[in-house]
Amino acid sequence: MNQKEVEVLELIRRNPYLSQQEMAEHLNMSRPSLANFISNLMRQGKILGRAYVLPEEKTVICIGGANVDRKFLMDQPAQMGTSNPASVSGSVGGVARNVAENLGRLGRSVKLLSIVGNDPEWNLIEAASNSFMSTELTKAIDGLSTGTYTAILEPDGEMLLAMADMKIYDLMTPEYVAKNESVLLSAAFLVIDLNSPLETLEYVRRLALTNKIPLAVIPVSAPKMERLSDDLTGISWLILNRDEASKYLQQSIDSLDSWHQAAEQLLARGAEAVVITGGKDGAVAGNADGIRHYHSMPVEQVTDVTGAGDAFSSAIIHSVMDGQEFELTIQTAMVNAAKTLESNATVRLELNAAQLQKELEELQ
Repeated sequence: MNQKEVEVLELIRRNPYLSQQEMAEHLNMSRPSLANFISNLMRQGKILGRAYVLPEEKTVICIGGANVDRKFLMDQPAQMGTSNPASVSGSVGGVARNVAENLGRLGRSVKLLSIVGNDPEWNLIEAASNSFMSTELTKAIDGLSTGTYTAILEPDGEMLLAMADMKIYDLMTPEYVAKNESVLLSAAFLVIDLNSPLETLEYVRRLALTNKIPLAVIPVSAPKMERLSDDLTGISWLILNRDEASKYLQQSIDSLDSWHQAAEQLLARGAEAVVITGGKDGAVAGNADGIRHYHSMPVEQVTDVTGAGDAFSSAIIHSVMDGQEFELTIQTAMVNAAKTLESNATVRLELNAAQLQKELEELQ
């Protein structure tokens, strides 16, 4: 689909009973032009007749952060207590939003459930996101500021420091999320990051458990691990890094044995599958069938680490929805993360399902 077809389809999703004239006015185009776009969408099977009924899709709902990211790439290694020459770039981000874009680029039907300010930052996020996901569940509220994330990167792309203004997500309460409960119950997969309060995580976990909906939980950072309860029952996939696992379990993970033990403990608390990533050291992953260590995929040159974890998580969800076996699922995630490390974009622009499959086959 081209951009205009995406816009037409999104408008129909929101209100399938609009007249063609109303849609044409909303999209600032002529009615004959709109009619052509609709005819094309009907030929593609994206629309099933009047009133523009959309076919049932396996929709993923991503709940959590949608931020504006700013990255400062230093020219030289950091010197504390003084000014450091650097170049700055900006992009849209947020764990839930990044996962949603990855999945959208992979061809999945995705909806983003977040909370944002009615401000220029949200306008930027929406413009960059709406080709890959529906943002109809995300509410822009006057007087609030959209979340922002600022990362300071060493010349080799490794993160030195990151700062986040995420106060707005305290308002993503169970009551806020529950307004969309009927939509959540129809999801093929739920994904939630730890930007939301603990009570919201618990609401989503119990909803997924009761209604047998697959749920992936993706932490944001070690300090936010306190938002994950001791009971992990109902979590289909818990995907976290060693620092986050160490913080949650209150123990060090400094060897392969302790890495395996951490995965065992997370499984014992009720998670169906656990992945603990370790950057260039690979990952330890397992389920009821066993736990093993997976080596990381080769990376020609690390350009930027931002977004690699989100690429990893989204590839897991994509693979699970395709019915792939556990080992191939982890390998697919490794590939998407490795290729994202080589990109200067938080979500790599060349990503699609065929490209990911090709990259997987080349590295096997």
